[in-house]
Amino acid sequence: MKITVLAGGVGGARYLLGVRHWLQDSDGGDPAAQLTAIVNTADDLWLAGLRITPDLDTITYALAGVNDTTRGWGRAGDSEVVNGELAAWGVAWPWFTLGDLDIAASVARTAWLRDGVPLAEVVARLAARWDVGARLLPATGDEAETIVHLAQPTDDGRTELHFQEWWVRYRAALPAASFEVRGAAEARPSAGVLEAIAEADVVLLAPSNPVVSIGPILAIPGIREALRDTPAPVIGASPIIAGSVVRGMADACLTAIGVETSADAVARLHGSRTTGGLLDGWLVDTADADVVEGLVADGIPTRAVPLWMTDPATTARMVDAAISLAG
Repeated sequence: MKITVLAGGVGGARYLLGVRHWLQDSDGGDPAAQLTAIVNTADDLWLAGLRITPDLDTITYALAGVNDTTRGWGRAGDSEVVNGELAAWGVAWPWFTLGDLDIAASVARTAWLRDGVPLAEVVARLAARWDVGARLLPATGDEAETIVHLAQPTDDGRTELHFQEWWVRYRAALPAASFEVRGAAEARPSAGVLEAIAEADVVLLAPSNPVVSIGPILAIPGIREALRDTPAPVIGASPIIAGSVVRGMADACLTAIGVETSADAVARLHGSRTTGGLLDGWLVDTADADVVEGLVADGIPTRAVPLWMTDPATTARMVDAAISLAG
């Protein structure tokens, strides 16, 4: 079976671990040619002359088994000597920490990019040192970054921030008026992205932030259209359980775009494919079983199953429910 997953961040990484586990148990073969992840790149940025790709790195490290599960980002056992030196010189942001191994990966990435190597090939080179069991594709190799337009100016008069500053420095506490994926209109999907959607047996939307992880992937021209045209069923999983976010601050993002923080509201944000949206199916947690009937009435087949991704085996059961719904 060929599974294509749209994912971003820690939630996407945990979900992909479950998809890989499910493939290994169900097919019993090497899932590397069967699992493709299309990863959000709108969190990316230039910092200290280096191209930083947070979601791609988080997912790569998690699938490689070298991620720092305590902090939720970076490599396990990493040090921060170089980051401290850069901060002392005023080159790096003191609130945006990069480990030394992160910086090494970013140096390699930047060197290859400056040599003209496409980001998709750079990701493949970085991941090749581990057995990640998946093909990782950046949504785009072009620079299309999320900009947060603020409801009120900052103390120094700024009305917009790069997503990373709003998310990491301010912890999404500054009310957002809107989000812009700057450069998306001119961006192109990475090589292989559209084919991975068109040729999949099933496409899964990870329970990543629907606004700033899944949303920017859909903003790249051609990707939303590919999802609508693919013969594969498109099944999503709610990142909201019982009115609360599973991880992160998706509620601040949803509020900014006028969407309620609920499992059914996120499903309706994506919409049913029968009425021009994306979804052929949706999973909600058992705590939200009361919304199933309404979503089905709206043309979105929905099932209530446990959605807490406590470990890959548990997440694999959630994936199995998605595959069953697709079938």
